[in-house]
Amino acid sequence: MATYIPFRGLRPHPSTVETVASLPYDVLDSAEARQMAGDNPHSFLHIIKPEIDLPENTDPHDPQIYDKGAENFTDFRKGTILVQDEHPCFYLYRQVMGDHSQTGLVGLASVEEYLYGTIKKHEHTRPDKVNDRTALMEALGAQTGPVFLAYRQTEEMSELIDGAFERSELLYDFTGPYDVQHTFFRIVDPSFQEKIRSAFANLPALYIADGHHRSESAAEYCKRQRQHLGAITGKESFNYFLTVTFPHTDLLILPYNRAVRDLNGLESEQFLSKLNESFEIESINESFSGVSEANTFAMYLEGDWYLLSAKDHIRDVGNAVKSLDVSILQDNVLGPILDIDDPRTNSRIQFIGGIRGNEELKRLVDSGEYKVAFSVYPTSMTQVMDVADEGKVMPPKSTWFEPKLLSGMVSHLF
Repeated sequence: MATYIPFRGLRPHPSTVETVASLPYDVLDSAEARQMAGDNPHSFLHIIKPEIDLPENTDPHDPQIYDKGAENFTDFRKGTILVQDEHPCFYLYRQVMGDHSQTGLVGLASVEEYLYGTIKKHEHTRPDKVNDRTALMEALGAQTGPVFLAYRQTEEMSELIDGAFERSELLYDFTGPYDVQHTFFRIVDPSFQEKIRSAFANLPALYIADGHHRSESAAEYCKRQRQHLGAITGKESFNYFLTVTFPHTDLLILPYNRAVRDLNGLESEQFLSKLNESFEIESINESFSGVSEANTFAMYLEGDWYLLSAKDHIRDVGNAVKSLDVSILQDNVLGPILDIDDPRTNSRIQFIGGIRGNEELKRLVDSGEYKVAFSVYPTSMTQVMDVADEGKVMPPKSTWFEPKLLSGMVSHLF
């Protein structure tokens, strides 16, 4: 049973939405964000990455960064850049990227259900990142970046989304970064809001697709508020966190590819010989566009593409984690042959989001900075949910969701 409630969203005025809405904080480093927002004083990056408005040598956890974010947020709210809806609303968020379309409901999910596992996760979080987002929430008094949730599609939810368009008011329709179309609707009708709440209550679980650190930060903020206040009713706004929730059938996961700087002291022929113990190896032509089935990998080495097909003895179809293609690559190549036991911390490996394409893998190796690159078949959302249902953790960098949810489209005030 999943709790989902409407809220009074703080959002851009229609005249400013195209300049306000920004890519999320975790897909840009500070230098990229500074460049992107440099000539746009209304960019939401000034709020979610406020270090861009301070000297470049500022310590990334200096309290003045969060103070600057709060100052910028106040300035945005003083004028007509941001407005708050008068009544609690659900919102409908549709994104179209090329031939792909996905539609999610925007509302507040329960921190309690996150803590007790009704909202399921599949990644570990890093304390430094959690503390960073929690400190920003405390400074702003708001959650400004939505968590990307999913549910297993049901007939009831499918009919609900179809009907939501007729019961909603269009607020925004614009094209953002990477030519993604963003349309955003408001659902005010109390009777339809109750229908949404009831449909979510029939879902056995929700799943974090992207936004584990935002989720954990919201939970940490809630814990601190509870400790500070003592007695609470459970209905306070900090007991909920901002989410956009999609049916799993809508979601697009792209490959999360790998490039490695060296062959761990091996010559190319030695490396290929070791690979042959676990994979069938086939040369493929340079027009290769991507792997087309699970348990196969494309490898770029010394100017040539190879197709690696996992042999039967390394396939573990009964294990939700071990059967993942990223696990097969890690357990049979990156770890035992290239000595990358912990890809989270090893500086010899680089992860490349699939939206950048296989040409980026070729470029990295041809530059001489990297020796070998691997194109991986994308993880499916069903696999993600299966891992979460078993209470297990995905290997690092297993999923790359596209399109990204823009920040600034709507915020949740505590």
